[in-house]
Amino acid sequence: MKKDDSLVAFYEGIQEEIQAISQNDTSGWNLEDFLTEIVLEYLEEAGEVADPVICPYRATGLQLNAYAISDECESVDLFVSIYTDEKTPKSVSQTDVDAALKRAIQLYHKATNDLHKSFEKDNDTYEFAITLSKNKERINRVRICAITNGMVKPLHLNDIKIGNADVSFSIWDIERLYKCIVSGKMRETIEIDFFDKFNTTIPCIENSMSEKCNVYLSIISGDILADLYNEYRDRLLEKNVRSFLQVKGNVNKGIQNTLQSEPDMFLAYNNGISVTAESVEIVRDDNNKPSIKRIKDMQIVNGGQTTASIFNAKYNKKLNADLSRVFVQMKLTVISSAEEMNSIVPRISEYSNTQNKVQMADFSANDPFHRKVEELSRTIWTPSKGGDKPKNWFYERARGQYADMLSRETTAKRRKDFKESHPLFTKTDLAKYENTWDQEPYYVSEGAQKNFRHFTLRLQDRKGFKADENYYYHLIAKAIMFKKAEKIISGLGYGGYRANIVTYTLAFLSYKTSQRINLDVIWREQAISAAFEKEIESVSRFVQQMIVNPPNHANISEWCKKEKCWEDIRNHDYELGDEFQSELKDLSYSSQPETPKSIQDTTEEEQKLIDEALQISSPTWYALSKWAKETGNFTGWQRSLTFSIGTIIARKQKLTYKQALQGLKVYRESVEKGFIA
Repeated sequence: MKKDDSLVAFYEGIQEEIQAISQNDTSGWNLEDFLTEIVLEYLEEAGEVADPVICPYRATGLQLNAYAISDECESVDLFVSIYTDEKTPKSVSQTDVDAALKRAIQLYHKATNDLHKSFEKDNDTYEFAITLSKNKERINRVRICAITNGMVKPLHLNDIKIGNADVSFSIWDIERLYKCIVSGKMRETIEIDFFDKFNTTIPCIENSMSEKCNVYLSIISGDILADLYNEYRDRLLEKNVRSFLQVKGNVNKGIQNTLQSEPDMFLAYNNGISVTAESVEIVRDDNNKPSIKRIKDMQIVNGGQTTASIFNAKYNKKLNADLSRVFVQMKLTVISSAEEMNSIVPRISEYSNTQNKVQMADFSANDPFHRKVEELSRTIWTPSKGGDKPKNWFYERARGQYADMLSRETTAKRRKDFKESHPLFTKTDLAKYENTWDQEPYYVSEGAQKNFRHFTLRLQDRKGFKADENYYYHLIAKAIMFKKAEKIISGLGYGGYRANIVTYTLAFLSYKTSQRINLDVIWREQAISAAFEKEIESVSRFVQQMIVNPPNHANISEWCKKEKCWEDIRNHDYELGDEFQSELKDLSYSSQPETPKSIQDTTEEEQKLIDEALQISSPTWYALSKWAKETGNFTGWQRSLTFSIGTIIARKQKLTYKQALQGLKVYRESVEKGFIA
């Protein structure tokens, strides 16, 4: 296949993907917004953006499709999209690109002033605008990016200044995205010429004893490292290091303390960074001593925490550290071939990560669990109900699988039939369903990629959990439940934060029912009951109010990411409807063991802990709750939990591992404090 043919095929795949997800979605987005979502998922994987938020907004002279704001609000990314509905990639004129970028510039001006006044506080765009308005003095870097599925001729875009912020521009068209993906690296190659950029070279010690790679040991200044990270951000970090930082946070307090109080000792205290590269250019002085002039495809495989912390120390206005005496040890490995790169880089990453070990499988969809779910999804069809035809839910473990299958259907009718008989769900959807069911909506609220990483860490903790047919039936039941909740909540016209409301609503119902929702019935019926629909609507009303009214007028999205938000909602006084309660499973302890419903199902060790909690009588748990309240011991949710455990035991319902673990912690501590049942 010629390059042009490959590009057209890639374009057609993107178009099919847009059509597929748009027909399975109830968000009210248009095709331009779905293009934005798909491209940003690629760019997030490439390290071009971190935690983007799709936030469609159009008004006269203004446009926004998505944004990303750094934790300290010093950096803002704005995305505007240009969608073309053509059979093959169409050229997009410079006039159209300029117009889109200008609409984004005007939006930024407006957002840093009074745009928030145009919205109610429960609107998604309100939060974007109020955040920029409150933090406009802190913003020092703005990137405005035009996204299009068309093709754009090379343009020279000059940086500008708006207030304190340096504003740069970029364009991601279909051809640039295609080149990035087919390179096999899923990122654009970074080339750094230290002499041109910093008017210096990096002295080094060279070792070329191996045929597979050359290794260079050097010391790089903190100022240079901070400036490199400021320019390239996550593109500088090898993928797993990038993912790990996004899970664990970007700032290490110990590193910051050294940078602030003992900058001259940083080199002595810190382990330094490990870097890989495709090639280097070495120059030599009059004494033949080598220095690094240029690095091609620089990737930090260990030391992301160090790099991000040094950057933060320099560019965070609260810290504004002097890095003139900060130096970092750098080990640079230049690998001889692409084939060796694939095998050596993972081992460097694993072996050198001693401070915060990162396994190469940490954030992968290639492990046996996901492959098994994919296998099950290709062979299992749903039960036939009434006149409805059976369906074969399609698990897209790797991006593009669904579009590839669609492309094999030769007519529009066949493609339509395929979509109807093969509902789509992705690996990030799976993580969303599971983390919601297991009552972690604050993780789901962090966004698709971060939530997937959290799910993967949970999966690793389960030590080889294996999906089987029963697990798959329950997974699809959760998907049906989730999609129906999205539709119900969309119809209630709350204005914004639908994703947060959905996950918190279903997590609350999972908690309130002790996960006794009958997933087997949902699988058989391929639908939820009218009573369940009514319960979702009822719960969503108070959930929405609690979400959009955070304590101390906090940022709503950030509030939804906190476990305290879940604790407040979980402890809300609410009685389930009688009809809905009558549908719940009877999980008395005399019944047969259940088939696995989720990765959270108990291990043998966890069951021992549950059994220990069950040996304590329900009157004792009630007495403990009363004692804790009268004496002012423990938090409200802990007192509520002990009472709930007493109720669960009295009703012979199922006690979860989490409930047993937290309950026994309270019980043991209360005994130490003198509690006597």
